[in-house]
Amino acid sequence: MIRQLLPVSALLLGSGLLLFAGGMHGLILPVRGAAEGFGATELGLLGTGWAVGYVAGCFYVPRIVGSVGHIRAFGVMCAFAAIAILLQALLVTPEFWIPVRAVSGFCFAGAAMIVESWLSDRASPQSRGTIFGVYTMVNLGATTAGQLAIATGDASGFLFFAVAAIVYSLALVPTALSTSESPAPLTSVRLNLPLLWRNSPVAVVAVFLVGISNGSFGTLSAVYADRVGLTLGAIALFASIPVLAGALSQVPIGFASDRMDRRKVLLVVAVLAVAADLGFILLAPQDQMMNLVLVSIFGAAIFAMYPIIVAHANDHAPEGTSIQVSGGLLMVYGLGNIAGPLIAGVAMSAAGASGLFLTTIVAHVLMILYTALRIVQRAAVAEEDKGAFQMSAPARGLTPETAALAGGEEEAETLEEAMEAEEADQARSTSTDPTE
Repeated sequence: MIRQLLPVSALLLGSGLLLFAGGMHGLILPVRGAAEGFGATELGLLGTGWAVGYVAGCFYVPRIVGSVGHIRAFGVMCAFAAIAILLQALLVTPEFWIPVRAVSGFCFAGAAMIVESWLSDRASPQSRGTIFGVYTMVNLGATTAGQLAIATGDASGFLFFAVAAIVYSLALVPTALSTSESPAPLTSVRLNLPLLWRNSPVAVVAVFLVGISNGSFGTLSAVYADRVGLTLGAIALFASIPVLAGALSQVPIGFASDRMDRRKVLLVVAVLAVAADLGFILLAPQDQMMNLVLVSIFGAAIFAMYPIIVAHANDHAPEGTSIQVSGGLLMVYGLGNIAGPLIAGVAMSAAGASGLFLTTIVAHVLMILYTALRIVQRAAVAEEDKGAFQMSAPARGLTPETAALAGGEEEAETLEEAMEAEEADQARSTSTDPTE
């Protein structure tokens, strides 16, 4: 394993630093915003802004990389991410923070895509699974460490803004000093909703609802924890424990989904999420332990949904198209991420802290109803036609390049050939005189 990881160790280090700073950045904003008196709707718009920037980054960063190259583009993304958080420390108003948060989302998507593209290019068929697994663990560990670091100091000052900016800047050093050649061009995103719908309607609906639920929780969990009176250390745990619980739960859930109808597994997981939602709404827990227990159950459910949905969609996808399907679903998930924090922010303004889980329970109930309907309408995929469940980090940190890195060598080559053929067709159509 060490021999496989040494060639990509610098990239993994850069990714770890990026995710550490991102975890710190994502938690310090709602904590500091709540302390400054920002309303729940305004804090929700921070998540919406980030998601808009992230989706835009997935679409446009491949063009930037094509123009200036991977190393320069990565340096620009890290630099602007550092500038963004420093600006947010200097001018603490929601009207300023929301658009600057969109810049952060754009930069984070771009930097992650570049790292993943580089890893995918360096991975051999024999090492691809190992590299993807280690990359996922590095991202989870770094994000969690960044969130927990908030508990070590005072969130009301400049400290964590400065530390995150420093780590963003450090993240560009490993790639800047790398002597390896630039990888192949980044995967271009092509969101083909009719094709995704024909492939698997339940995947499209469910991934949008998961985007709403997870985007709401990822943005406003710290605000909820602050409003119910948790300490800063407990707030950091409230945000990080669900991610770890979701990573652990994917092992048994993935095992089950490989052996039965994945939609039924999704149904059970959604019911578990509803149970946790109801716990927060009906019990309205104030003590730290009950909140952490409930949020662990909640995280184990919601962060296992996305990989189940992607695996189900890929079971139906034509051979060689799983990367395109995964990338398309990620964009639909991003659209849910845009809507979710705004909806939850409005709900929290109207109903108090429990408005967060009123939002998520609606999303989860709708998922249950539609999934149950599709189980009745469409037969399950035959066992011999099913692919293997692929564990993943929380989808909020995934990009279209993640699908290329996780996919097999043949699928990556198929996608590259399709992209080259499409570019050639476009070139021919451009050079042809339509009057001839």
